[in-house]
Amino acid sequence: MSNKVLLITGDGTEVLEIFYPYYRLLEEGYDAVIASPEKKVLNTVVHDFIEGWETYTEKPAHLLPSHASFADIDPSEYIALVIPGGRAPEYIRNHPELPRIVEHFLNEDKPIGVICHGALVFMALKDTSYFEGRTMTCYNAVKPDVERLGATYTTDTLHADRKLVSGHAWPDLPGFMREFIRLVREEQAVRQEDETLVL
Repeated sequence: MSNKVLLITGDGTEVLEIFYPYYRLLEEGYDAVIASPEKKVLNTVVHDFIEGWETYTEKPAHLLPSHASFADIDPSEYIALVIPGGRAPEYIRNHPELPRIVEHFLNEDKPIGVICHGALVFMALKDTSYFEGRTMTCYNAVKPDVERLGATYTTDTLHADRKLVSGHAWPDLPGFMREFIRLVREEQAVRQEDETLVL
């Protein structure tokens, strides 16, 4: 049974939103794989909230090697998907391989965790019916995009809708990852039981 969890991102990903899920997954014993448009050393950024600013500030952060390019990813090998935020989602969604990857997790009803600007990735999908009747949260500037998907936007900073966990921003990572890992464990248990029945 698969123990692999995929994280899709690129340059400009928010440093906490990639490092926190990556290390938490490793801590739990999962094989966490970071994929980007091309396999490379990624430049992460710090997004911070400053009093008096109407939006967030951005500064360079740690370097982080990705493990694979999108083209190299066979999504059927993975049990779940994490989509971090930052600026990466706005351009990785244009990559021709990205819809193939994301649609697999939606079609197979596998756990998906999406935080902050990560929901922008879903805008690359031609079929957005996956989100009709669903409720999601995201960074407030992404609200119109979530609503264009057909989902209902909630101001809650953390929301779980079946196997889709969404978070507002990096301050919400503890609850976001707690809920996501719970879903992954449940998914593994169900798949383990299915495999046992087949044997």
